Amino acid sequence: MSNTIVQSYLFFGGRCDEALEFYRTALGAEVDFLMRYKESPEPLPPGRIPPGFENKVMHATFHIGGTTLMASDGCEAGPRFAGFSLSLAVPTQAEADRAFAALAAGGQVTMPLTKTFWSPCFGMLTDRFGIGWMVSAAA
Repeated sequence: MSNTIVQSYLFFGGRCDEALEFYRTALGAEVDFLMRYKESPEPLPPGRIPPGFENKVMHATFHIGGTTLMASDGCEAGPRFAGFSLSLAVPTQAEADRAFAALAAGGQVTMPLTKTFWSPCFGMLTDRFGIGWMVSAAA
């Protein structure tokens, strides 16, 4: 299992294009691969996706810094994110301030950025897509 990796796969329930653009603007995310349902090399079983999802994202791979994430619109409308948060560690407090503000736009701050015993600034929020984030600065 030495070559085993774990990656987050996020399902945006019809808002994947919007989410990818948001993370590009907020965090500098770069899309490495994107395939829409209508581009599937094999036909989807009838009823597998909601009507109108043909142009939605079947699979995308993107990266933020050195981390690769995967995303899709999934097979139903409306995302349901619960039981996890993504942790974003940046080198400086200025970068933490910028990233936190960008991710919080249209979302909800649950803990403002503040000094903690493990970081000069740490904060938590839920972004506009319902994904929890913990943002911290190394120095």
